[in-house]
Amino acid sequence: MKKTSPQVISQVRYDSENEEGQLALDVFQTKDNIVILAPIAGVKLEDMTVQVADDVLTIKGNRHLEVNVNPEDYFTQECFWGDFSRSIVLPASVDSNKISAHFKDGVLKIEIPKIEKVRSKVIRIKTS
Repeated sequence: MKKTSPQVISQVRYDSENEEGQLALDVFQTKDNIVILAPIAGVKLEDMTVQVADDVLTIKGNRHLEVNVNPEDYFTQECFWGDFSRSIVLPASVDSNKISAHFKDGVLKIEIPKIEKVRSKVIRIKTS
């Protein structure tokens, strides 16, 4: 009996020298916070960082492939293995000193308290 291979539906590169994977994110707001959810399965906490500079939040990390697989042995390869990052411009004024991040069940949850924007104040000009 002749062995046949399933059709390869798609392929994603593994750990290319100059490429990084990009995380999928959900970003939403509550009354008090900007909330970011990032499913990051297969990544250890020590292989991930979260940074904020001005109004840009960046999540970086590395997803290690624990097995050695020859590329010709894949039927389908859709997962990205290697370095990944994602930067987003925060959609509101936030208090970056009070950011909290939690990693549970493969999901990174970042909560950033919103701060009220300074409202414009009209200043009356007096004549002398």
